[in-house]
Amino acid sequence: MMKIRWLIKSIVLTGMLFLIVSFSSAQIDRVEPPNWWLGFKNTRLQLMINGTGIGTTTPSILYNGVNLKAFHRSESPNYLFLDISIAADTSPGLMKILFTTEDGNEISYLYPLKIRERLSEEFLGFDSSDVVYLITPDRFANGDPEINIIPGLLEKNISREDDYARHGGDIQGIINHLDYIASMGFTAIWPTPLLINDMPQSSYHGYAMTDFYKVDPRFGNLENYIMLSKKASEYGLKLIMDQVANHCGANHWWMSDLPFKDWVNFQSDYEEGAEAKVTNHRRTVNQDLYASKADKDLMNNGWFVPSMPDLNQNNPFMANYIIQNSIWWIETLKLGGIRQDTYPYPDKEFMSRWAGSIMHEYPKFNIVGEEWTYNPLLVRYWQQGISNSDGYESNLKTTMDFPLQRTLIEALNAEENWDSGLGKLYEGLANDFAYHDPSSILFFGDNHDMDRLFTQLNEDVVKTKMALAFIIFAPRIPQIYYGTEVLLSNSDNPGDHGLIRSDFPGGWENDSVNAVTGEGLKRKQKEMQEFTRKLLNYRKGSTAIHTGKTTHFAPKDGVYVIFRQNKDEIVMLILNKNEIPYTLNLARFNEMNLIGNKFKDILTSKEVILKKDLQLKDNGVVIFSKKSN
Repeated sequence: MMKIRWLIKSIVLTGMLFLIVSFSSAQIDRVEPPNWWLGFKNTRLQLMINGTGIGTTTPSILYNGVNLKAFHRSESPNYLFLDISIAADTSPGLMKILFTTEDGNEISYLYPLKIRERLSEEFLGFDSSDVVYLITPDRFANGDPEINIIPGLLEKNISREDDYARHGGDIQGIINHLDYIASMGFTAIWPTPLLINDMPQSSYHGYAMTDFYKVDPRFGNLENYIMLSKKASEYGLKLIMDQVANHCGANHWWMSDLPFKDWVNFQSDYEEGAEAKVTNHRRTVNQDLYASKADKDLMNNGWFVPSMPDLNQNNPFMANYIIQNSIWWIETLKLGGIRQDTYPYPDKEFMSRWAGSIMHEYPKFNIVGEEWTYNPLLVRYWQQGISNSDGYESNLKTTMDFPLQRTLIEALNAEENWDSGLGKLYEGLANDFAYHDPSSILFFGDNHDMDRLFTQLNEDVVKTKMALAFIIFAPRIPQIYYGTEVLLSNSDNPGDHGLIRSDFPGGWENDSVNAVTGEGLKRKQKEMQEFTRKLLNYRKGSTAIHTGKTTHFAPKDGVYVIFRQNKDEIVMLILNKNEIPYTLNLARFNEMNLIGNKFKDILTSKEVILKKDLQLKDNGVVIFSKKSN
């Protein structure tokens, strides 16, 4: 005799709801995506239904304008996949889905179809007019101490003394600091992942997700995440979501009952308890004309680390799942962009489809993909519009400029010679001829995975200012890591990722140092913060820096001069490595029409009429601007 279960679920105001009680041997535990919207260009939707025995039922849909085109049973009896078509004139409401069991009983599920609050063209992605503030949420600010520890989750400890434990930062902490972020001159925020990582250790970093539709309760909940987006928008800040298409965490809910035999790569090894096959990290196989099949397969199919199962995007149901998940978060959070982690690791044809599907739906949106390479040819390959020899089109507008980042650090640290120093930075920027759109590339001095900028530059304040100035004024989308503006460092233990992600000063109650109020900051920290604030707030209103022409002159005698200009404005950036006074002859720059014209010093706010010679008393940064009346 079949076991009878009562299936009861209440209708939730957010609309995630949805069972009508029925006697059945099957049950529904989750439906993903949990809701959908009307009015998309793509009128198809694929629902994943999960629950004990649900795969043995036969589904049907009773809703005007919606057709169940097909349904698919998986190799596990606990999944169904429904292919749905939604007509343009469909009305919003709760769509009834019936699941008929083998013994004739029915389960009725009410699925929310919503009206979109914003048209596709109104989703504006980040671009070269923006400056992105990268945040590690657990280490930024603790706004709700009551959620520091959540019973039932695997990692139960919290300790600010442990670099690799959770420290308690959360979404409310970010919300509480939005006024500071905006006042500094940033226009976009990129928090590292906020979705649940129910992993036994180092769960704070966020990249081993265990549910792609659930916010980590130690960060807050979905309502908090939506509020972050809303409040950020009120401060003129776009919200960029960090997503992962390549892998999940080993404790993801589906790992105990995978729907298909190929849901994750090397799945049979996992199910047999064998050691995980880890990727070789040879990302060049995506472009290499001579790469072996064995190297390609291990690169794309190997697990990133043993605790992160590699998702198989060649499974069509997985592919649809990832694409729809991204769109669901764009709509839910009104995102201003996506940062896609480990971009070259998934199947590259899928990534082209993923990015293309999103950009087709949201033509003014933007996505940045992480390709950690110091080879500009590889960065070039992943940017849309490039005529690649293999015909590959990525549909990805923005890539990350690791090559220029490394060149910047090496140039500032090196002695000035013909083949080292600022000349290398000049040549690095000259590589822009290879890119389809250099101004759409994300440029940075550091991030959550590399030594702090101040550490990389041997805690030299002047060089750090030079680096930030170049990042802010180069033809790029600048990104600055939280705390760089107050010289956070990891010099006590270079390479230590936990220390790289140090706590933001003042993010916790009773912190003795507070970067927002200035309390406890050293003089050089305050100077760096004010330097950053002046440059960013100037940049915010400078169309010449956003979209203007770039002209640079080959460095000479340890001085590198770059111009950004349009018909309304010219900005002159001088990077000077001379530690003794130096006279810069401006006649060399006659084509820029400097001599005899009045300029404003952005850092001092003083006006100066430029003459033939400019006296540079100190090493560091000088920035002049002139706007048309």
